[in-house]
Amino acid sequence: MRRILFKSKIHRATVTQADLDYEGSVTIDRDLLQAADILPFEKVAVWNVTRGTRLETYALEGPSGSGVICINGAAAHLNQPGDLVILATFAEVEEAELTAWKPTVVFVDGKNRVVPGITEEIPGPARRIA
Repeated sequence: MRRILFKSKIHRATVTQADLDYEGSVTIDRDLLQAADILPFEKVAVWNVTRGTRLETYALEGPSGSGVICINGAAAHLNQPGDLVILATFAEVEEAELTAWKPTVVFVDGKNRVVPGITEEIPGPARRIA
């Protein structure tokens, strides 16, 4: 049996652009793609923390160091500059891989730069918000 597990995410990135006239996808800073182990054209879930919307699209590579998170195409109706989003990917995993499985979690600051040293989520009630 194969299971679909959470593979990686960029947590609470800030949308920098929304381009309604582009064909589709989400353009993500190359540095963030690499940090989160997301490939160009990989399926990505976009969960908008600000608006509560959810959608699926694919990733496109943006300029390295730009901090770009540009929501393209029809999805631009659901995401606007300044919105906070979570960009997540999933993978099909064999039973033998389950015990060692560990997703990649990338936390970013307000300029979509990787926050070093924070690599794991703290589940629900255990999280203390400062």
